[in-house]
Amino acid sequence: MTQSISRTYRLGEIVARLGGELIGDPDAEIRRIATLESARPGDLCFLSHARYRAQLSGTRASAVILAREERDATALPRILCDDPYLYYARAAQLLVSENRPVPGIHARAVDSRLGPSVTVYPRSVIGKRALIHAGVVIGADGFGMAPDAGRWIKIPQTGRAVIGDDVEIGANTTIDRGALDDTVIEDGVKLDNQIQIGHNVRIGAHTAMAAFAGVAGSTRIGAHCAIGGAARIWGHLTIADHVTISAVANVTKSITQAGSYTGVLPSAPSREWAKTVAHLHSLERLVKRIHELEKQLPAKRKR
Repeated sequence: MTQSISRTYRLGEIVARLGGELIGDPDAEIRRIATLESARPGDLCFLSHARYRAQLSGTRASAVILAREERDATALPRILCDDPYLYYARAAQLLVSENRPVPGIHARAVDSRLGPSVTVYPRSVIGKRALIHAGVVIGADGFGMAPDAGRWIKIPQTGRAVIGDDVEIGANTTIDRGALDDTVIEDGVKLDNQIQIGHNVRIGAHTAMAAFAGVAGSTRIGAHCAIGGAARIWGHLTIADHVTISAVANVTKSITQAGSYTGVLPSAPSREWAKTVAHLHSLERLVKRIHELEKQLPAKRKR
């Protein structure tokens, strides 16, 4: 159990501390940082990538951090700056709540099994009948950093790690808490040993992942998927339900249809590797072209 300690800032106070150009009500009250999608009144959110611009029109946030060229992108109170992602990092440091553990056993605690040296960070949630093996870490900070003039600025991780019912987590697996929204492991998920789950990841019900697999931040994996050992899934992707990913596969794009997927290439100099991948994607088109050219050749004379 934890007790949160936080305070409310006026938008004008934030700008006075962190800089930027304020457009709109300086007295708008801000209590926390949130995503455009999940924000509600009292929240400050940010837009740092064009792919999320569609969410800006529907956000319920009290204010938004924008790049200077996005000045007219919304009528909400807004802070204009050179680098919205960096400004978000600094604002999050200002607004983050301090969580202090409260001694005792929670009234709603349920019967799950935790092995030796399991670490459960504050505000994490574990469902019923979980089996969590030795050395597991649940709810540690995700790897959130913003570059600033050659240095890295830590972004406070304010989401939770939420584990569903009937989940099994293998030894030394790490599940990071969310940066803003929660990291969620849904009911019935089975994770092998030494798996890394990044911040804001959601893994659908009854998906299984083998050892050494890793999932980067903000990726959503569907239900009833099977992820092979040492598979690498990049961040901000969506994986459909009923997808099987082979061992050591490297998933760099979203997968929108059920089925089996494989993709492994040996390492090589970056430029050479990029050319090889480009050629592989063109193989089917080149094969069809060769067949068409063969049809245009004169028939061989019979001997």
